[in-house]
Amino acid sequence: MNNLLLLRHAQSLWNKQRRFTGWADIELTEQGKSEAKYAGQLIKKLNIEFHAYFTSVQIRAIDTLEIILDVLGKKNSKIEKAYQLCERHYGQLTGLSKDEMIKKHGKKQVHIWRRSFDVPPPPMGKTHPNHPSKYKAYINIPNDKIPDGESLKNTFDRVMPYYEENIKPLLSSNKNVLISAHGNSLRALCKKLLNISNKKIMDFEIPTGNPLLITFGENLEVKKYKYLDDGRATNIFFNV
Repeated sequence: MNNLLLLRHAQSLWNKQRRFTGWADIELTEQGKSEAKYAGQLIKKLNIEFHAYFTSVQIRAIDTLEIILDVLGKKNSKIEKAYQLCERHYGQLTGLSKDEMIKKHGKKQVHIWRRSFDVPPPPMGKTHPNHPSKYKAYINIPNDKIPDGESLKNTFDRVMPYYEENIKPLLSSNKNVLISAHGNSLRALCKKLLNISNKKIMDFEIPTGNPLLITFGENLEVKKYKYLDDGRATNIFFNV
């Protein structure tokens, strides 16, 4: 059996402020750094040798992974960084307060924007103060690959080809892989691996800094899965 460990980055400043983050490149809070360190300690207790480490090009996911590698004594390990693992782009909502948007548009509409499978947010204009062109993290990404807003389906469509080409072959070779990424890029991956329906994916949320361990059997059949921090676990739907 081999393992895939998925970790949503630890708390960022905009997580704390309850703002839509998306492709805004926002750093971890001090609490986030502590979360990442604790996640590393939980992972270390597994006594699993990981063979490959993946993350996005966004600083909150990179810093989370680097803190964990330091805890694991793997500080100099090779890290594969890919924009395909970036958070879902929240379009015009980026930087706005979730609570203010609920007051303005209603809880139901905001929930649809945040959690539905195929409904994108209003698109972001190129003059938006948080347009990806304003962050150095995206300087090497072709312009036609930078979205102006994404649904979870759009995110799924960029995450899964990268997974199939770069991560699945490692898992098929009985390698253990660790991915530090984002709530929606990991929701997209879990939708496929855990066979979560379009309806149920609306109720599926991944907490920050809580490692999710997926164990595979033959032919990459999912045998079991669990959050390492049971006290902060959320519901996982399987075959629904």
